[in-house]
Amino acid sequence: MTPSIQLDLSDREIEVLRSGLVEWGGPARVTQELAVAMGFEDQADLFRDGDRLIEALRAREPLTALDWARTILATEIVFASNLVGSGRDWAITTGLSDAETLASLREIQRKVPRAVYAVFGRELGTRPPGQPRG
Repeated sequence: MTPSIQLDLSDREIEVLRSGLVEWGGPARVTQELAVAMGFEDQADLFRDGDRLIEALRAREPLTALDWARTILATEIVFASNLVGSGRDWAITTGLSDAETLASLREIQRKVPRAVYAVFGRELGTRPPGQPRG
């Protein structure tokens, strides 16, 4: 079983991460490939597992390193990108200003332990073993 990690996040930081996952079901435009790049199996998994992650954040439950990585990456992309995410509409759709969101994301990034970064190139951001190159 994969060990869970508890991050000491403020209410605002939790709200930013939850909003980041929720936005994928709203104004954001996710493709299969982008969902996979963020560590989900596909679009459906982003929505399905996103709902689970939203509830786990609400309940302040610990998450696996992979779950933290997917949650943070999905939030960073949906917040910053106007091409695929909420971008310029973020403040309107979430009620969170760009300034407070960016400050919260920086605080979250400071709190992320090495174990979360370790999933990149192993569980996230790489092809599964045996998958052919495009």
